[in-house]
Amino acid sequence: MAKKGKKTIALDIPWVEKYRPKKLAEVVGQSVVVERLKSYVKNKNIPNMLFSGPPGVGKTSVAVALAHELYGEAFETNFLELNASDARGIDVVRSTIKDFARTLAFNAEFKIIFLDESDALTADAQQALRRTMEKYTRTCRFILSCNYSSRIIEPIQSRCVIFRFKPLAAKEIKKKLQEIAKAEKLKIDAKALDAIYYICEGDLRRAINILQAASALTKHVTEKTIFEVSSRARPAEVREMIMFALQGKFLKARELLDKLLYEHGMSGEDVVVQLYKEMLSLEDSKLNARAKVELIEKVAECNFRMVEGANERIQLEALLAQFGRFAK
Repeated sequence: MAKKGKKTIALDIPWVEKYRPKKLAEVVGQSVVVERLKSYVKNKNIPNMLFSGPPGVGKTSVAVALAHELYGEAFETNFLELNASDARGIDVVRSTIKDFARTLAFNAEFKIIFLDESDALTADAQQALRRTMEKYTRTCRFILSCNYSSRIIEPIQSRCVIFRFKPLAAKEIKKKLQEIAKAEKLKIDAKALDAIYYICEGDLRRAINILQAASALTKHVTEKTIFEVSSRARPAEVREMIMFALQGKFLKARELLDKLLYEHGMSGEDVVVQLYKEMLSLEDSKLNARAKVELIEKVAECNFRMVEGANERIQLEALLAQFGRFAK
């Protein structure tokens, strides 16, 4: 709360933080992981752990909720959260992590260091971390979070119990969004929920951010609002562009591409991703399996060139021209 004269103004926080689970039971969509962790809480002891999975599926939320249940009021004293993408060198391991790990826990058997995005650590930093994990195992436990476990060196992986987090299902994301909408006094259409899931692809954090952005425009969230705030095109628009290209109507397909880039404000990579998704969902009567295989290669090549810095518009038009090779 902030005071302005005699009035009190409420300072709202991002909904991602506002609705972050405080207990393991509140975590959405990771029931297998949560059940395993509850047994650790019951025994008041945990091993070193590695959380692996795509972004926005609850890795950080689970780690924080676990620490809250273990420590209660002593949470702030015994839990250290670091982001390896901010400080990824060996110095952070030798100083911050080592200093926290070597001190005794307050009113508990051990402390917890949560290292988010640990796959961003350099190889030297990971080797130093491995030694720290060995040396201070009596006073400290480590929870490492990463998107790609293959980037974590084998000695660290062998010292951790690995938990695989999965993308959230549509039902789970929609249920959580409906709970938030009710709490924030929003009306949200069923098609709007479908649109959010289409865009977020199992990433709950992204879904909540999209809903909050839409709520800033209107209290009645519709499908149109969702696509506007997320700068995405409706699937039907992308599918129409593909069909024009497959029919050999390059200029009409190009007009729709202009609409995606300039009216919707989409980036070239966003267009490629949506085009890829819609292409795969086409019926075999419109695009057979063999043609899809060949076009996937062209889509991948276009994406790579744009990532390397090639002109987006030229690459996308060249991609539409490749679709024209399969005109019927």
